[in-house]
Amino acid sequence: MTTTMTLPAPAYTPLPIPTAALRELRVTDDAGRPIRPYTAQEDGAQLGSAGSPLRCCLRAIEPGERIALVSYAPLRRWAAAAGAEPGAYDESGPVFIHAEECEGPSAATPGYPFARPGALRTVRRYDAGGHIVGGRLFEIPEGSPGDGTAGFDRVIGEAFAQPDVALVHVRAVEYGCFQFEVRRPAPVTP
Repeated sequence: MTTTMTLPAPAYTPLPIPTAALRELRVTDDAGRPIRPYTAQEDGAQLGSAGSPLRCCLRAIEPGERIALVSYAPLRRWAAAAGAEPGAYDESGPVFIHAEECEGPSAATPGYPFARPGALRTVRRYDAGGHIVGGRLFEIPEGSPGDGTAGFDRVIGEAFAQPDVALVHVRAVEYGCFQFEVRRPAPVTP
């Protein structure tokens, strides 16, 4: 008999790179370089081998997929839409995306992406002006369900308990790569 474990739904929504930004990145990345697509290999012979994270659909790369490693500035477009001035916080870094349009994250895969137990993450807090107002190191708890839901819910909840926090970026410690964004939830009105 096979037992299926149902994972709890996360309290916050991890967001992929927005669709409009992906359209731009699939032409020219945020460092001004043209996209250079290639095919992911299972043997790890190149960057973007199976298991590397895709920020367009918040899942691991599968062998044979057409992907690209691009420079992405995660605050840039949010700041422009919000009228924020992040200044030096408008940093960019490498992320993997599908080389062509994809369907984005699957609703069938709930929880937080790239949440390997024992992995280290930084949780950066940004205010409405796009400035860092705090951050913390977070280790995804060993023995937690496959998506680290309880641990992520706790540290993201701590971030949003600070009233001036508008959004949170989660990054991998190993390479400093942007993983995903979480925005302050809209207030619930009765």
